[in-house]
Amino acid sequence: MPCRAPRPLLPGGQRFSKLPGRRQQPPWRTALRTRLNGFCSARHDLCTGSSTQQIDHSVASLVFHKELHHDRPATAPAAPLSTGTDYQALAERFRPIFVRIAAGAPEREQSRSLPFEQVKWLKEAGFGAVRVPVQYGGAGASLPQLFELLIELAEADSNLPQALRGHFAFVEDRLNAQADAPQDTWFKRFVEGDLVGNAWTEIGSVKIGQVGTRVSRLGEHWVVNGTKYYSTGSIFADWIDLYAQRDDNGADVIAAVRAQQPGITQSDDRDGFGQRTTGSGTSVFENAVVEPENLLDFATRFKYQTAFYQLVLLAVQTGAGRAAVHDITEEVRKRTRIFSTGNASHISQDVQVQQVVGKALAQVYAAHATTLRAAAALATGKWVSSGAFWSFCADDRASRSRRTARRVRMVQIEINLYEQPRKSLKRSWRSGMQRTIGGALSIK
Repeated sequence: MPCRAPRPLLPGGQRFSKLPGRRQQPPWRTALRTRLNGFCSARHDLCTGSSTQQIDHSVASLVFHKELHHDRPATAPAAPLSTGTDYQALAERFRPIFVRIAAGAPEREQSRSLPFEQVKWLKEAGFGAVRVPVQYGGAGASLPQLFELLIELAEADSNLPQALRGHFAFVEDRLNAQADAPQDTWFKRFVEGDLVGNAWTEIGSVKIGQVGTRVSRLGEHWVVNGTKYYSTGSIFADWIDLYAQRDDNGADVIAAVRAQQPGITQSDDRDGFGQRTTGSGTSVFENAVVEPENLLDFATRFKYQTAFYQLVLLAVQTGAGRAAVHDITEEVRKRTRIFSTGNASHISQDVQVQQVVGKALAQVYAAHATTLRAAAALATGKWVSSGAFWSFCADDRASRSRRTARRVRMVQIEINLYEQPRKSLKRSWRSGMQRTIGGALSIK
């Protein structure tokens, strides 16, 4: 007889039984699924910076720590400075700008025109400083409030919050660094409108744990040399958050480099699917000067950055989904011609069309609630340091987002609008699919 692998053991050493004709789930998976169901509940108002409903991640933390052999505890950010403000008042500052941004989004998408002017509007309105504490001149927004704003911005143009992802990650890092050293200089820069771009990714023969970009001494200055790809947002930025290694001791560092200097060349040369106007191109550094105080030990980087990056993607997905559903429902309402196999005299009354649009709307609503609930958990420190739990949540969300994108696209084809470039309805689908693929756990 062929050899069979033994059934897995439970924590107590017992084996779980298998029912005939049905796959038996181990108890830890059932318990985990029960906890995760809370992420898809009806939306709670989390924009006050706190929540009356606590989220229990104990089982999730235990499972993923056991599976990945990580024993580091999950801890909250030390002495949080920005705990929340009046969200409606905060959002009203930016909503007129979001409307202006949305008005030109289809044209920018079709012509691949980078949104320099739109980024300038946001800078001048103080959008980049919403997480800066009030006592330093910022808005003092909580994490859930930041992600709520990013969802609203993504609904206007999903490329813009993607382009600003590196900026808000760097702001979050400086908020955490305040516990060890004053960050007045950086807070002042953010309030004055300075934005920070991203330059971490490299291609080619780079081994795991290594990086080709180097920081070294050149006379009296520290300089950076290397090439970065997928430098999202850096082409709009005043500073670049750059990951490198020091030549003198091999230490991993973050170099905060001034973007406007002769040693930096940036190109909008990304030719991938989606993200047409995020400025995700190549950045070349040739003896680019970096001040000694802006060489930051990578070991001190804020520990929930992977979760933060994933949540920005969820916010972008949610905003793109809301925009797509809005566009389709408007087109369905306006359409007067019915197809021969329809179920009603008007397409808006056709039950099949209503079913598809309604299901997409429900899933976008759930994505919105999921993003805000996850942001609230992140703000209270209920995250897993290995990042596995958050990657799992993002992958589960991405799977549902793929189904939503397919359903929205199905309606577009059904009403014969998808192939009309002037309506640019496929931009939300393309943007959502690109970020879904980019954030999928299996791809990572």
